[in-house]
Amino acid sequence: MAKHGKKYLEAAAKVDRSQNYSPEQAIKLAKETNIASFDSTVEIHIRLGVDPRHADQQVRDVVVLPHGLGKTVRVLVFAQGEGATLARQAGADHVADDDAFLAKIQGGWTDFDVAIATPDMMGKVGRLGRVLGPRGLMPNPKAGTVVPAEDIPRVIEESKAGRVEFRVDKTANLHVPIGKVSFEENKLYENLAALMEAIRKARPATTKGTFIRRVTLTTTMGPGIRVDPSMSQAMEVVS
Repeated sequence: MAKHGKKYLEAAAKVDRSQNYSPEQAIKLAKETNIASFDSTVEIHIRLGVDPRHADQQVRDVVVLPHGLGKTVRVLVFAQGEGATLARQAGADHVADDDAFLAKIQGGWTDFDVAIATPDMMGKVGRLGRVLGPRGLMPNPKAGTVVPAEDIPRVIEESKAGRVEFRVDKTANLHVPIGKVSFEENKLYENLAALMEAIRKARPATTKGTFIRRVTLTTTMGPGIRVDPSMSQAMEVVS
């Protein structure tokens, strides 16, 4: 069992582990119990009532957080011809349009956060699976990162603005960042509300019973704060 330092124990003492906090209370407490000297990421961890072993119980989608993630997102686009031109015009950080660039990635280079591809490039991109797959960088139609050339500017803009993919893991949990601890409380709330709405919409039709079972809010090094699942589901995005 990992030993925690004095700062962590003092922060954890402020959290009642038997209580389900409202989203507003949890966000306030997350900011108060942040112990990192850097601008921590605020994350939400959600236990879902699904069985990920079944194909029809998968939960995977994307959401554009209204206030972004508070970090610079580096975008790479796999495209040729018109797609490559559109990608450069739209502000892509890297455009992989030749074999030399693909070989660079094959060699292990991954200095980017999001990869987008046009369908005609997926044959070549598929060969990079061993590099991109484990890092969560493989373009995927379900995640909206395999798109026609004309959609590239939109996806680049969304990615840089705070487009986040969420995907249930093997233990039926979601782990999703919603911003930085330096964000104002209302901005973290609105990002969380947008995420919860997207998760509700992604509920598989075959799911029985309670869909969102447990919700925990944390900062990078801070203690977990339990959020009332029913209140988190009732959150509304303020337009």
